[in-house]
Amino acid sequence: MDTHKVSEQPESWQRLFRGVAEVIQASELIEKLKRSQSEGRPLRVKAGFDPTTPDLHLGHTVLMQKMRQFQDLGHEVIFLIGDFTGRIGDPSGRSATRKPLSHEEVMKNAETYTQQALKILDPKQTTVRFNSEWMGKMGAEGVIQLASQYTVARILERDDFQKRYKGSLPIGIHEFLYPLIQGYDSVALKADIELGGVDQKFNLLVGRELQKIYGGPQQVVMTVPLLEGTDGVLKMSKSFNNTIALEEPSDQMFGKIMSVSDVLMYRYYELLTDETMEAVQTIHPMEAKLRLADTLVSRFHGMAAAQSARERFDITVGRVQTVHAGVECRVPVGVVKLVELLYEQHWVASKSEARRLIQHGGVELEGQKLTDPNHMITIETGVTYDLKVGKKSRYRLLA
Repeated sequence: MDTHKVSEQPESWQRLFRGVAEVIQASELIEKLKRSQSEGRPLRVKAGFDPTTPDLHLGHTVLMQKMRQFQDLGHEVIFLIGDFTGRIGDPSGRSATRKPLSHEEVMKNAETYTQQALKILDPKQTTVRFNSEWMGKMGAEGVIQLASQYTVARILERDDFQKRYKGSLPIGIHEFLYPLIQGYDSVALKADIELGGVDQKFNLLVGRELQKIYGGPQQVVMTVPLLEGTDGVLKMSKSFNNTIALEEPSDQMFGKIMSVSDVLMYRYYELLTDETMEAVQTIHPMEAKLRLADTLVSRFHGMAAAQSARERFDITVGRVQTVHAGVECRVPVGVVKLVELLYEQHWVASKSEARRLIQHGGVELEGQKLTDPNHMITIETGVTYDLKVGKKSRYRLLA
């Protein structure tokens, strides 16, 4: 990635490169962004998810976080459910052939995918598609024609296929078709950008090449790291028993996040939130971890559930339950918006979180609840102000 070119771009564009493993090509992405801006045409950003299991976990949301960042810039996101490819089984990173799933199994697993994904993605800017829409109509002749676009030698360039071939392990012919079908999804959707995990790089590049073969513009490929699970070593996967599932109870999710190492906590911040790392690193690690747990549990279960989970966590681990007299905080003299104050002092992870906290009665000044997110505070020299944020944090403000 040409970091020099990236650093010259607007800050909102630089955000797209945060936590990304590789961009093919960064210069093309920047040109697409410029063209989109000048023409007023949103880019089509695609990411595919095969519903091989019924539930999503935080590892899946690394891609969704990046998708949401594109949405925040006004681009269209295509949440592609691989109901056709899911029946084949992605061979990426596999040392053995997957057991093919039935149509009924795939569709049952897909039922909760959209519901869970839209807790992160903006529904108004998200198009949900199924790749059976075009693959189901292709027929044998169409599949043969698609297969003719690639050679066995090219397919065997895949590291996992090479290892299985050299180890005399079986490779099903249907597995050779998987990257071609995933690649054809990009042709059918006219994707400008495709997102995927680092283990998907080969498949994403096939899509880029097929777009060229079929005479269309080529997509930019962006890969993101595979998120480590709660053990901090292996990628998050149900088979490794190290997942934090999106649908698991709020208390359980909160506790799992609090159990991860400090190193892994910062990685979760980078890949799963928009919080600036500079701001996070100024906070005590325990407070930072509590904020991360609050942020993620609120995202999937709501603020009330997150607050309750935090209270029960405090009781469970024996944390002090009394409200302290107040941490002294220096603030500049003048008039400041309450939302800005909470965010700039790093008491909340985002301005939207500050607004929600205020609207739910979670902020008190001098014992009075403030429920208007637009409330302004006047800070005068020599005057102290007692500010309560949430149920336990109290601050003494003085200029």
